[in-house]
Amino acid sequence: MSPTERILIADDEEVVRRNFAELLERAGYAVTTAADGEEALERVLEEDFAVLIADLRMPRRDGISLLKRVVAERPGTLVLLTTAFASIDSVVEALRLGAYDYLLKPVLFEDVLQKIQNLCAYRALKQEVIRLRRDLHGARGGFEGIVGESAALRGVFELIDRVAPTHSTVLITGESGTGKELVARAIQARSALSDRQFVALNMAALPSDIVEAQLFGHEKGAFTGAGERREGVLRAVRGGTVFLDEIGDLALATQGKLLRALEAHEVLPIGADRPVAADFRLIAATNQDLGKLIADGRFRQDLFYRLNVFRIELPSLRERREDIPALVAHFMSTHTRAMGRRPPRMSNEAMKLLLSYPWPGNVRELSNVLERALILAGQAIEPEHLPLDLRGANHYPTELRPAVEEFERRHIDFALRAAGGNRERAAHLLDIDPATLYRRLLKYDLH
Repeated sequence: MSPTERILIADDEEVVRRNFAELLERAGYAVTTAADGEEALERVLEEDFAVLIADLRMPRRDGISLLKRVVAERPGTLVLLTTAFASIDSVVEALRLGAYDYLLKPVLFEDVLQKIQNLCAYRALKQEVIRLRRDLHGARGGFEGIVGESAALRGVFELIDRVAPTHSTVLITGESGTGKELVARAIQARSALSDRQFVALNMAALPSDIVEAQLFGHEKGAFTGAGERREGVLRAVRGGTVFLDEIGDLALATQGKLLRALEAHEVLPIGADRPVAADFRLIAATNQDLGKLIADGRFRQDLFYRLNVFRIELPSLRERREDIPALVAHFMSTHTRAMGRRPPRMSNEAMKLLLSYPWPGNVRELSNVLERALILAGQAIEPEHLPLDLRGANHYPTELRPAVEEFERRHIDFALRAAGGNRERAAHLLDIDPATLYRRLLKYDLH
């Protein structure tokens, strides 16, 4: 146990707060107290606590209501509930909503210390797992599988890191093929929910009459073909993340039900008489202009406001051309590994075409183009291995030079490392004069 672990005690009885505080402070914890549920919520939203010890029955906000907000807003804070009423129903409900443990009053101090120690150890382990995952992805040269280091992409990474620790709803926008699901998975991976389920559904790919059953579930016999009861993904993730891609294609009637699920965290399965609780985090994505859909009467404005709590706009590939060399290397390695062969060389002429093309299909189109080229190519990918629309027109934009220079820098650096630092050998591999290589090394500050 780290002596800096911070504990919040929420109880309306002063003697209980004082006894808990004295016990935990003697054990080396930093303790803060709150006299009711509302004060406790304010403290939790302002500061980072390892554990919250909260009474089930408190004025202004009871323990269950407080638990729901903490789970939603501060998932990294573990909740331990106390109660003087041995009600199994309330305890089961609290555990289902996200409480990690409970204590029955009168409390045995030995039990308190043991439970707090276990919770802090569990929290530290989760944080270490998240750190190791980040380090692993960093060692592989990517950010949770997202390849690139451009300024535009670094801005996206910063937004991911800011929103990931919260339970806020996220709306990801951008052109088709920019990697919206990768961003959603990165948010999940960097959150306290990283060990829970992630379920992705494409609203444009599912028939409208199936979407509701997939989201909200249904009772047995609710409709033709409903041979058994289904929970629906909003319930089945059990506190995990649901990613709804192409949210603009969701039917208006279903939009209203989704809004209700977001606001109340409960769903009404098809054929059911009463709603049931659903614990989930929602991330939505679209390549459409939701403002225009709202003006056309095809998307609910209130749902848009509820989805647009935290928005991440993804740049198109033509807005981050300097990432193309890294993406090319990544996809060539990925595709050739699947083909059971070594990556061929990329010729300068082919790379210039890739750098100059406007990529209307973005990263997905680049991946497909490279997979096709790898099937056709032998020892090197040449312009003739690329589709005609990449070769048939002059696509060179005014901002091409930085991307070309970045590719040249990476290419020279790779050759230098392959030659073991020997400049003459590197010049031979690059098929250029050693003096030319020397000038390039000075230009790109390579050693």
